[in-house]
Amino acid sequence: MKRMISTIAASATLMLGALAAAPVQAQTEIQWWHAMGGALGEWVNDLAKDYNASQKNYKVVPVFKGSYDEAMTAAVAAFRAGNAPHILQVFEVGTATMMASKGAIVPVADVMKQAGVKFDPAAYVPAVAGYYTAPNGEMLSFPFNSSTTVLHYNKDAFKAAGLNPEKPPVTWPELIEAAAKLKAAGHQCPFTTSWISWTQLESFSAWHNTEFATKGNGMQGIDARLTFNGPLQTRHFENLAKMSKDGLFVYKGRGNTPDGVFVSGECAMITGSSALYGNVKRNAKFAGGISTLPYYPDVPGAPQNTVIGGASLWVMSGKKPDDYKGVAEFFAFLSRPEEAAKSHQRTGYLPLTIASFELTEKSGYYKNNPGTDVAVTQMIRKTTDNSRGIRLGNFVQIRTIIDEETEQVWSGKKTAKQALDSAVARGNEQLERFQKANSR
Repeated sequence: MKRMISTIAASATLMLGALAAAPVQAQTEIQWWHAMGGALGEWVNDLAKDYNASQKNYKVVPVFKGSYDEAMTAAVAAFRAGNAPHILQVFEVGTATMMASKGAIVPVADVMKQAGVKFDPAAYVPAVAGYYTAPNGEMLSFPFNSSTTVLHYNKDAFKAAGLNPEKPPVTWPELIEAAAKLKAAGHQCPFTTSWISWTQLESFSAWHNTEFATKGNGMQGIDARLTFNGPLQTRHFENLAKMSKDGLFVYKGRGNTPDGVFVSGECAMITGSSALYGNVKRNAKFAGGISTLPYYPDVPGAPQNTVIGGASLWVMSGKKPDDYKGVAEFFAFLSRPEEAAKSHQRTGYLPLTIASFELTEKSGYYKNNPGTDVAVTQMIRKTTDNSRGIRLGNFVQIRTIIDEETEQVWSGKKTAKQALDSAVARGNEQLERFQKANSR
């Protein structure tokens, strides 16, 4: 009897050992390359973490790849080497380039359809979804983090300068007046801006219903040419040059580098991304306010609407069907009203879907956090050919050219007209190159 029991026990031990050694169903990893640092990087990590916890089949792995430019460059190299990520975050100026990258990407509409995951483009905010949609109506990328340009201001600095902290400037004359009062109160940097091209030329032009480039700002064809050296844009940069000379506008660098000097309190006002809100809310030691992008009140049709910024998620080609199913389910997770509303409220990016906007509004969030609806109201107005968006080839290079030329204005080496004329001429060379490369 003892021997029988011993034999049974030994068999049971062997069976348990075999079960323990049996491989557990492995999760499918989804590589997601992004360009979100700091507080936004933590948001991206939390999104992946929440999705991974919501199911057991897939594991989204977010990988920070530096700036938007760096992430895009890294992905191109990885694609050529045969090891591209599943998902790549690309800023809006890279949209035309990605659209032309036939064979490198899979349209998000196809990914969702083939995976059998419900997908309705009409559920997304129209001004956002439309930008990432092909002329045939097919959505090409997932509109993940869309922002627009707004004015952020330091309420404490306003109060100290005798300005009404609940009445921010809404026109350029009012902003110049506020900057002068801030300077008189001892502020060394009354106003700065991030993303010069995006805020002071692209959105500025759309906000004033003025053409930035032909062919509906490139939305109607790759043979578009730049026209942002017109009378209104020239007048605006002449005003910025005077503000710079008078110490009212202080240039703090390219891209979003100036964001830091606003959050630290060094600069009292900044035009930049609505997504700066999350950083201000978390890290600023002052009360922050948000207002609309300033406009010139004497310009007919102003204000119109601002243009999209931020980025979308592109799906790279060459992956297995099960991988794409994981990508599709992750996108569906991000689109849930409660998830999208949470992201919108946390970051300052536009609500991803109409349902998430309605949910946020119904919750009283906009009422309890004045200014957080500014970005939304700027984008939901009826658009025109001048304000629908800007989609140009080699746009990354064009923005660099604009940075280079306008820096000559702040240093006093060029007039506003000379700088804008040169930027248009050099930029059009880039457009001609892109058209030639993609017309074969």
